[in-house]
Order: sequence, then structure tokens, then C-alpha cells
Amino acid sequence: MTAEHTALDRLSEVAAERGLRVCVVESLTSGRLASTVGAGDGAGEWFAGGIVAYLTDVKESLLGLTPGTDPCSAECAEHLAESARRLFDADLCVSTTGVGGPDAEGGHEPGTVFVGWATNEGVGHRTLALTGTPPEILDETVDTATRLLSFHAEGIRPAGPRRAGSAAASGV
Repeated sequence: MTAEHTALDRLSEVAAERGLRVCVVESLTSGRLASTVGAGDGAGEWFAGGIVAYLTDVKESLLGLTPGTDPCSAECAEHLAESARRLFDADLCVSTTGVGGPDAEGGHEPGTVFVGWATNEGVGHRTLALTGTPPEILDETVDTATRLLSFHAEGIRPAGPRRAGSAAASGV
């Protein structure tokens, strides 16, 4: 079993056990992360969905990224994750942005990747300096993002307060 499947299995288990709501927002990975997470066991119960915002102007208009922010940066990754987390009313969101290659873009070398995360407790990111072909860079980015989702899900105990209150009120 690959590390990705192990992380996805654990994410699926933890999200279901704790009633978490998870989402993703992607630039670099163009939907590959959502496809991976959506294949998790019982994802229909805990995966709220994902946003693919590839163009910078879409990041700005849809997710409120400040114009002029470097789309290949920690600041961008964190902002995307927090904005999507709020839009989906999720407990946890991970974002991907960077340069997949084969050429440099915007002064960034191929393999320069930022994976952002956001929870109710805060935001953060991991900076990756990957090597390989564009498909290898994308695979490693999705694997890292899936592992970060699993890791951060472990640290979240209760369901989001609005959903927990809604479930109690509806008798669920």
C-alpha cells in the first residue's frame, strides 16, 4: 500500500469518526487532489468538495487573493486554504500552488511548491522543492497534501460548531 493510500485511509477514518468536514483548493494540481480525496472511504459523508482556481484572476475574484500576491508563495497557499475553508464551512482545508515544470515560471524553479492548510485554529504551509518530471512533481504534491490532510485531521476533535448545533437541533 502506498503512503498516499495509507494517509487517505487514515483521513477517511478520522473524518468519519469525528464528524469532520474537509475541502481542498487547487491550482498546481488542477483537480487531482480532489479526485484523490474524493475516492476516500465514505467521502460522501465528510468531503465537502474542492475548488480548482488555476488562473490568478480567478484566485483573486473567487477566493479574495490580494492582487499582486505571488501565486507561487506561502502567502497565496495559506490564503487559498483559509478562504476555501470558510466557503465550504469546513473544519480543514488544504491548498496546492506552485510550478510543476518543465520550465521556470514567475522567477520560480520547477518543483517549487507550496501546500497550505487551514483549520479553525489557524493556517500554515509546507514549502517543497521537488525534482522530477511534471507528472512526478504533481504526484508528490498530491501525496504531500493528502498526508497533511490526515495529519491535521488528527488534531481536530469536535465537529464544527454550526454543524454540531444543527445536528443536535435536527435530532441526528
